Amino acid sequence: MSGRWKNDTLDDRHVIEKGKFTMKKIYSDILSFRGSHYDFGLYQGQQLAGSWTVKNREKQWKVRKPRFVVETEEVKAAIVRFAPGLWEELLGLRDGLGWPMERVLMEFGGYRIDYKRSGCSIMTGDGYMIRNYDYMPKTYEGRYSLFQPTDQGYAIIGPTQRITGRMDGMNEKGVVMGYNFMHRKRPGDGFICCMIGRMILESCADVQEAVDMLKEIPHRHSFSYTVFDRSNQTYIVEASPRGVEVRQSDVCTNHFEIMTKENRNHLVDSMKRMDAIQSNRPEVKSAMDAFRLMNDTDRGVFSKQYRNWAGTIHTSGYLPQEQKTWMALGGDREPVEIDFGKWLTGAELEFERIEGEVDTDIPFAHMEDGAYWSGKNRVALYDKIEENSRVLGGHYGRYITDER
Repeated sequence: MSGRWKNDTLDDRHVIEKGKFTMKKIYSDILSFRGSHYDFGLYQGQQLAGSWTVKNREKQWKVRKPRFVVETEEVKAAIVRFAPGLWEELLGLRDGLGWPMERVLMEFGGYRIDYKRSGCSIMTGDGYMIRNYDYMPKTYEGRYSLFQPTDQGYAIIGPTQRITGRMDGMNEKGVVMGYNFMHRKRPGDGFICCMIGRMILESCADVQEAVDMLKEIPHRHSFSYTVFDRSNQTYIVEASPRGVEVRQSDVCTNHFEIMTKENRNHLVDSMKRMDAIQSNRPEVKSAMDAFRLMNDTDRGVFSKQYRNWAGTIHTSGYLPQEQKTWMALGGDREPVEIDFGKWLTGAELEFERIEGEVDTDIPFAHMEDGAYWSGKNRVALYDKIEENSRVLGGHYGRYITDER
């Protein structure tokens, strides 16, 4: 499957009218790379230079207030403890973009920065994990990555978040990971969700290793991490800066079931999606049945709440026993299948882009201008950093900011 539209291209129009709704055509570029972590970072940095993703991120930072300072050596020590290859990737990004390391860490380091609330639903079954990624289009990078490192760490496939992170994914050992937001109350000194997801896939050969890492790694916010592998075992790890609990289940939405004191007060939508999955579970006989339950827009799981940071942007599927993945952008779509196993043996993909459409007119960060925020409490962060740069003799400054 090519992932392209029939008789149409994204260059024609970003937005098409469908009855009274506005349907936006969107895409994810497929990034395929074999080589060292440093070279991967360098390649990504060269691709990102001057992109809409970078331009929109610059404007997003201008309305975020600096909260604290993080030193480069502190971030390095935290990263190399769990996934040393990631530090090399960050060095490559620095050189590819021509940025000071402080700015690279602010954008891509994934340590002691903050994360906006989101949705997301996950279900697992015999040989599969299916996930709906529910979030805000202005943050979506539109990058689906296949990376086979030649220096250290496992090969990984999945969509990126903050470039170095993975919002869900699978590695060459068949470990599958996805996360679900709980809350941002009382953050701790630690990693954000997408960087934790990347570290799991980078370093863990089975679900038990993933669970052990999640118990050890410092957590910035409260999330559930669902880990699954070829053994068909599923663990849901409820993690916060204050503790970690582990349970077994085949469904996860946006509330804790053990650490209930950590839950938000408003859980209606999370409970509704969980009920929709569980009530339809008897009808799910295959991975494709599960995919249709999650991706069909009339089944109660797929969400169109894009302006509330909770609209379903993609539905992903992982089949670790077959070493295959599925991906669909928007609802009511057939998944694009990628044979990760063949790619690992050297085969190249036959297409470079996955396309879809979503029911919103909100800009996407990687596609167009306007994917940034506005508000009364604007803080010109880059002006402050540039001022510090002059004072510090050219250093970019060391601000890590609140994701608001």
